[in-house]
Amino acid sequence: MTPKIRAVDLLHGDTSVHGERIEVAPSISVSTTFRADPNELPLDAIDVQNPTRHVYSRYTQEVSTRVEHILGKILDGYVATYASGLAACFAALVYYKPKRVAIRGGYFGCHHTIEVYSKCKEIAVEIIDLDDEYKPGDLCWVETPVNPTGESRDIQYYADKIHQVGGKLVVDSTFAPPPLQYPYKFGADCILHAATKYIGGHSDLLAGVLVVKTKSEWLELQNNRTYMGTMMGSLESWLLLRSIRTFHLRIVHQSATATALVEWLVSLASTPKGSSFEGVPGVFHSSLQEVDSRGFHPSQQMQGGWSATFAILLSTSEYAKALPHLTNYLVPATSLGGVESLIEYRARADPNEDPTLVRISIGVEDLEDLKADLGQAFRRCAEGTVDSV
Repeated sequence: MTPKIRAVDLLHGDTSVHGERIEVAPSISVSTTFRADPNELPLDAIDVQNPTRHVYSRYTQEVSTRVEHILGKILDGYVATYASGLAACFAALVYYKPKRVAIRGGYFGCHHTIEVYSKCKEIAVEIIDLDDEYKPGDLCWVETPVNPTGESRDIQYYADKIHQVGGKLVVDSTFAPPPLQYPYKFGADCILHAATKYIGGHSDLLAGVLVVKTKSEWLELQNNRTYMGTMMGSLESWLLLRSIRTFHLRIVHQSATATALVEWLVSLASTPKGSSFEGVPGVFHSSLQEVDSRGFHPSQQMQGGWSATFAILLSTSEYAKALPHLTNYLVPATSLGGVESLIEYRARADPNEDPTLVRISIGVEDLEDLKADLGQAFRRCAEGTVDSV
């Protein structure tokens, strides 16, 4: 049974660290340093997970501590927050110290972060494919659903495979936060979220999250973060604390709308020649995947619904470039997971991507409005409006 996200955790899950304050909405706490107490403990004696007072915001800070407590309840582990998703990616590499990383496709930023990490090593980190043979010391990096198509990969399969050689599995679950997917149920050792996306949900903050299973792991991550200097800023922490109060409402609504929109787009993809628009030959989404040769189907691990991000193929690159600029409600911009729907010609951000692919992130608008908006944009493409964009 899929765990349920409790609204009381989102709204009151930080009570143990903020106490019984009289304010209802959390204050914006921006101080970097705090008045010393003559009787306070030395830094190495402070409980940094449950601090009774703060010393310096690089160690702990009021709002960031509250955020980590709430996220720990909904992400099913001990949460360390970072200044961005890629900062969290780098932190995972520093923590696991891999000699080889098994990875395939997905977000190009993670690949560049591995390159940067490799520059810090005397021996370059070797990149292998997910389906290559693993060796002790390897780190398996599975992004699922994968960017930009929203298609799923089998977490349990790769967990079993990497654990057979004593390696570790990091799952980038950015495209499927709870309640859509719980990677620990399928063998993940560490979970990454680019909290800029669905957890933040308002396109107004940068943040990253690592989720680990034990306090000892968290303490090492926290110590590393302190001296890498990659903690979230005070304002971003406050924005994230605000955002997660509506997390359970946003994710479920976005998932349901996206799934219905995908079904509608599939019907367009099968439209016979001679119709008003024939330019959507392909739609990619976890909900459309067939059972693979190993017997895996995404519904086995996406038990709470489908991702709200997916991709479509257009018949030409000209259509793909033009479409994002012909919509009224879907905003032509990169990123995903916000309350507003976004549409992007993906090769603009990643030149290695298919030049006919468009990525769509569904927000909280009504389904019929999004269908009408895409419909009119498709018609304008068919009518030759592309040339005027």
